Amino acid sequence: MGGLLLMILGMALNVFALANAPLTVVQPIGAIALVITALVNAQETGMTLNKPTILAIISCMVGSASFVLMAIMVINDDQTMTEAEAHLIEIILAVVVALVGIAAAIFHKRLGAFFYIAAAGVLFGFVAVLVRMIAVTVLHIEESTVSSLPWLAGLSVAVAGLLGSYFVQKAYSKGPPDLVIAGLTVIDPIVGIAIGVMILGELRPDVPLLLTAAMVVAGVLAIIGVVALSRHHPDVVERKAKRAEQHARDAHQ
Repeated sequence: MGGLLLMILGMALNVFALANAPLTVVQPIGAIALVITALVNAQETGMTLNKPTILAIISCMVGSASFVLMAIMVINDDQTMTEAEAHLIEIILAVVVALVGIAAAIFHKRLGAFFYIAAAGVLFGFVAVLVRMIAVTVLHIEESTVSSLPWLAGLSVAVAGLLGSYFVQKAYSKGPPDLVIAGLTVIDPIVGIAIGVMILGELRPDVPLLLTAAMVVAGVLAIIGVVALSRHHPDVVERKAKRAEQHARDAHQ
């Protein structure tokens, strides 16, 4: 029950943040969840984090935090979303939902934790974009009528949010919580930032080339951390060893 209350509080604060700041700044800040999850999970399970896992977590944190600090300096002042941009995002999201839904239905027995993490991260990235649009519209409700509220965006958020939440639970059943949080911490912001930059134009057009390169390096550093975590986390290593032992036992029989 405590976890549920914290989740609701976190969602409310996230919506408030999205209504008052661009996606490029808000989304990567969730990297702090990775450190908290890793420490709490290690304490709860009595697991000792190995050196590669610690380095992977640091890589995720440094990459995400660096990206945010640099993005703050080059944010575009105009944060409005046009109706055409909203419809384009909703169409792309509908295609993504169809693709990942079909893949999960057909290949569910073969899919590992990384597929569900990636799918959930992509869906939540779109959800963040649309939630920001809804929140901004509601905050300026005096300038709009009820009929002009983004109802289609609300429906899209509900569908993508529920499917993404299901994928997260599937990911937890197939991998360690540190990996799930790390994947969502990186993939979700990357999708949200990509939409913010390429469709919504959140970054200024005069961003220096050196700063652009530094932001790319920071993003790559965060991604490397997730990949390393998926390979070297003690829980992942233990599961691989058990599978190898089971395969050897089956082959011997």
